[in-house]
Amino acid sequence: MESVETCDHIMTKPSFLSRLFGRQPTGEPIIVVSGLPRSGTSMLMRMLSAGGLNLVVDGIRTADDDNPNGYFELEKVKELDKGADTSWLADARGKGLKIISFLLPHLPDAYHYRIIFLRRSLSEVLTSQKKMLNHRGESSGDTSDNDMAEFFATHITQVETLLASRRNCTVLYVEHRQAISDPAAVANRVSEFVGGTLNVEAMATAVDSRLYRNKA
Repeated sequence: MESVETCDHIMTKPSFLSRLFGRQPTGEPIIVVSGLPRSGTSMLMRMLSAGGLNLVVDGIRTADDDNPNGYFELEKVKELDKGADTSWLADARGKGLKIISFLLPHLPDAYHYRIIFLRRSLSEVLTSQKKMLNHRGESSGDTSDNDMAEFFATHITQVETLLASRRNCTVLYVEHRQAISDPAAVANRVSEFVGGTLNVEAMATAVDSRLYRNKA
């Protein structure tokens, strides 16, 4: 006679529960600002700060000519892809945290994330990155702009597909150019996305269009 498992017996198996429901994130979501480097993530972090959201930053990387208003970064974020301890993320729940797009796949499943993802013209991103490297006296290497643009485009597609598949990630895509041209509209969308409690007027005022220097 074949062995038949009752529902009660099945539901007590952790492996079954894990497959059926997945690991459930706990607590408030972590507000993540992401995108390619030089896509406007620092600007968005400044908007969130002006709107009244607490940010998780350490101030180690200070403002410079490339980002006169600051970078709003946390050094620990750079360890996400190195298998380091991530328990510190528990203290980031309900707060804003900047994480570049290349590190998003390494976010642990234990938390829920509301991700504000900046989209910017790849030609503008490349121009801005080159200027930053020049200011540092570094070379951008032998890779052509076309190859880099193709690499970035593939990466963005992969990240968007990944985020759509992760049940603990909710994403708002923001166009960099709209944030510059219509900051009030973007501020409204972002505020609603993170709970609707931010000071929208202050967020819009925090956008400095004079820093939009790397147009395609």
